Amino acid sequence: MDPSSLQPIKTCHVVAMPFPGRGHVNPMMNFCKHISMTRPTTTLITFIVTEEWHGFISSDPRPANIRLVTIPNVIPSEIGRAKDWAGFIRASLTKLEAPVEELLDRLEPPKPNVIVHDTFLKWMVDVGNRRNIPVASFWTQSATAFSIFHHFDLFVQNGHFNVNLTEKGKEQIEYIPGVPKMRISDLPTPFFSPKGQEVFHDCMECIWLVPKAQFLLLTSTYELETQVIDGLQKEFVFPIYSIGPAIPYFNLNDDSASTYVDQSEPEYVKWLDAQPTSSVLYISQGSFLSVSNVQLDEIVAGVHDSGVRFFWVTREDLSHNEKKGDTKAIIVPWCDQLRVLSHSSIGGFWSHCGWNSTKEAIFSGLPMLSFPIFWDQTTNTKQIVEDWKIGWRVKKDDGSLITRQEIARLLQKFMDSESDEGKEMRRRAKELQVICQKAAEKGGS
Repeated sequence: MDPSSLQPIKTCHVVAMPFPGRGHVNPMMNFCKHISMTRPTTTLITFIVTEEWHGFISSDPRPANIRLVTIPNVIPSEIGRAKDWAGFIRASLTKLEAPVEELLDRLEPPKPNVIVHDTFLKWMVDVGNRRNIPVASFWTQSATAFSIFHHFDLFVQNGHFNVNLTEKGKEQIEYIPGVPKMRISDLPTPFFSPKGQEVFHDCMECIWLVPKAQFLLLTSTYELETQVIDGLQKEFVFPIYSIGPAIPYFNLNDDSASTYVDQSEPEYVKWLDAQPTSSVLYISQGSFLSVSNVQLDEIVAGVHDSGVRFFWVTREDLSHNEKKGDTKAIIVPWCDQLRVLSHSSIGGFWSHCGWNSTKEAIFSGLPMLSFPIFWDQTTNTKQIVEDWKIGWRVKKDDGSLITRQEIARLLQKFMDSESDEGKEMRRRAKELQVICQKAAEKGGS
């Protein structure tokens, strides 16, 4: 064939715009990395972040066909975001649109073929539609959580919105298509929490605008939420894709990723290497919201008193609670969470049950201890404990203080892998691990 007759490879230009929060930036970047590695010569990805987030992730290894571009911050710092959470949400919904539009208008060719945007950046739907660019709404919580918000009108009709949990928290709900029955107290906290309801209407507007997009991407594994995903597919006229966990599983034992993955061995990995198999409890309560100081002191004391080996990642200063010379414990401010969870010495995960952490635990085949704090974490907990049967609740239904004695006893029982209850929970966790890992393989769902 005459080389001059060959058509050049067409580049697909993807513009990705995450909501400026860790639980949103990370899954979208993982999704983009996955695309870029499977189509390295035919895909260009423009990843839009605030200046703050550029500082957080610009030094992270990434494929060459992912370029970072920045827009101004909506709130000066992460500290400001934590102090005024509702203000930060509203600023993201109102102040980012103009700079993003300006950025899109000055992007170098080729013109974007698709915009992948976080569902909570509702204005991006109109931005894409005005430019005749297809838009994919990227949902970073479970498909179950999406369906609950999507069917909000049913909760209002049945008198199950903004209820008193003391009176109605245990009432069962079983009218959401594809969603197994659950208690009102298992709904996302904005359905009954004053703090969540500060921005509830703003977030519902984001859900109501999803039908104006051309695609919906669910960061879930189809086999984990089959019925709810099938139910959603019947309600929308456009394609819905369950794209898998959107966690960095492609970095685990993958030579193809070695071109941009840091191969150095952190000290915490060396510590894990020295621990017996399945003996360590990994503890992380997330990076944003936290428990009260009184409850934190009880958790710290209970963990130490339990005698279990533990690996605790936290930004809290726990130095006053550390036991000098304790070789059965390590406390770090940050770690590569999936790498740690996948280590053979880890035997369980104490978590706030954010969706990303939940997916990483399942992918690693670990049972979980659940201590939800906010938003969809209560719903994820219900799925973990009741639907998938791979964990136990730590937090009490009434939110009362859990004492150090209760925590110590619970941890000793949880880390006993020889008990019948422990064996069944771990068997189920390994079963789900196989399902999710097969789904993520070539040809998987």
